[in-house]
Amino acid sequence: MADIAIALDVLSREAAFALIDRLPSAADFFKVGLELFVREGPSFVRELRLSERRVFLDLKLHDIPNTVSAASRASAELEVDLLTVHASGGPRMIEAARAAVEGSRTSVVAVTVLTSLSSNEVSECWGRAGTDRKMEAVRLAHLAVESGAHGVVASPNDVPAIRRALPVGSVIVTPGIRFLGDSPDDHAGVSTPREAVRAGSDVLVIGRSVTRAGDPGDAFRRIRSEISI
Repeated sequence: MADIAIALDVLSREAAFALIDRLPSAADFFKVGLELFVREGPSFVRELRLSERRVFLDLKLHDIPNTVSAASRASAELEVDLLTVHASGGPRMIEAARAAVEGSRTSVVAVTVLTSLSSNEVSECWGRAGTDRKMEAVRLAHLAVESGAHGVVASPNDVPAIRRALPVGSVIVTPGIRFLGDSPDDHAGVSTPREAVRAGSDVLVIGRSVTRAGDPGDAFRRIRSEISI
């Protein structure tokens, strides 16, 4: 069964633990993004780990290899399970991140194309008219894994092609997971939990469909049921 990482996209430690308390014990994997990490810092991650929760530290590191190496090593010292870097940082940066976490529990996953970007926006950002978003995601995924990343982060729409392109054992993390009929919010591509797993996702990152639900625990159990079929 795929892992479910609940996105703690909240404003404080108190709000995060209030949400966690409304979830069943089976919900033990949590994404800590840039905003919460900046507000609460490494101490919050340590607190999650001390309570035996797994952590997906979503910092999307993108800098020179030496800086990313140091940040990756510091993240590994926090005993996080997943750490994100940007695939567009290039092979040397990814190699540096992988080397920095070697021997720890931390896996490096590289962001291919942000789920918020449309095909037109990808063309604009890359400066190449008519850039195919999916092909670009596959190219970056291949580059990242060849450079040492344990896996990638990819939009639901890109997962099938990326799964076919990557070696067996590569991890695919998928944000933009929604129940059928939910708003896509700022994601250009979304998928239901069942669709994402069938496409080849290993880790489903789920935020608003759970965190904004009237009963987050019930929403989590619904996801578990949906992906177990």
